[in-house]
Amino acid sequence: MTKKTSQAASKRAKTKTAGGAKKSTASSLSRDEKIKLYRDMVRIRRFEERSLHAYQQGKIGGFLHLYIGQEAIAVATASLMKENDHIITAYRDHGQALSVGMTMNECMAELYGKFTGCSKGKGGSMHFFAPEKRYWGGHGIVGGQTPLGAGIAFALKYKKVEGCCLCLLGDGAVNQGAYHESLNLAALWNLPVIYVIENNRYSMGTSQKRSSAGAPLARRAEGYDMEWEVIDGSSVYEIRDKLAPFMDRAREEQIPAVVEIQTYRYRGHSVADANHEKYRSKKEIENYKKNHDPIMLFQRTLQKEGILKEAAIEEIDREAKKEAADSAKFADESPLPPEEEIFTDVYWEVDHKTGRNHGRLFFND
Repeated sequence: MTKKTSQAASKRAKTKTAGGAKKSTASSLSRDEKIKLYRDMVRIRRFEERSLHAYQQGKIGGFLHLYIGQEAIAVATASLMKENDHIITAYRDHGQALSVGMTMNECMAELYGKFTGCSKGKGGSMHFFAPEKRYWGGHGIVGGQTPLGAGIAFALKYKKVEGCCLCLLGDGAVNQGAYHESLNLAALWNLPVIYVIENNRYSMGTSQKRSSAGAPLARRAEGYDMEWEVIDGSSVYEIRDKLAPFMDRAREEQIPAVVEIQTYRYRGHSVADANHEKYRSKKEIENYKKNHDPIMLFQRTLQKEGILKEAAIEEIDREAKKEAADSAKFADESPLPPEEEIFTDVYWEVDHKTGRNHGRLFFND
């Protein structure tokens, strides 16, 4: 599916075996690594379900964008990251957070607005961050993370660090000007960034067909002489197989790309989206749950491979539910941020006492 590429680049973009056949990244995964991928998907879903319950109890304020149905993307992308790779995403960010190694406790506490949260309770659902894990959020402005993704990639190239940046965005963000400006710069400057469109078919309450001309959405990359690909988001193996070559080339040759991962969200745009079963049919939702659920499909795959037994499936689910319940208890018992914390983490200059707290840095000075 990759377009507008030279023959040499096309060969570099695909993993080959000695005999010339395409090699699956699944063959490089150990039994334990495969089970971890499955476990992380289950953990994401149970965390999301528990957070929904907490929201309905009135313990979570603001917005809550659930990732249920898209779990394969988070775990597959994170599993491909190497030492110097970075990831940045939009506001539907819980799945990526857990996949890169953030704990349920710090994530749930952040949803509750508690001081033990990953952003000290100041960011909430849309602003999970873990810089030490090279995870840069968590951005509420549609498409706002796309120039930041290009900036991270620019920093890697400038510092001559062999790494890449995965910049995730929703299908609704592809019409934002900042996204196209970012593609233009990435192509002009040969930045090691891969833009990953998580196409769940609906931006807020509007279907992709009604809001975005042209399909697939990744094909717009041709306007910037960038390569692109379309991937089945219900398959962990396919995501890894098709994304890995782009990440390799970005690291080694600073070649950007756009991939579109086709997926589906079972819940509304946010929990506040009470009409999500009115702008799409219940039949459509049930079809995806029955035939395309990423956890169910990966479970069946691992069972066929003889890796996952029924007892292990039940144990993994039981552990994930307990971990999610424990995180809610942790959040319940955690303190709210103290009043004086409202003035911290606002300006780098103040927190680090640089002495540059004057002039245009502060409007009230």
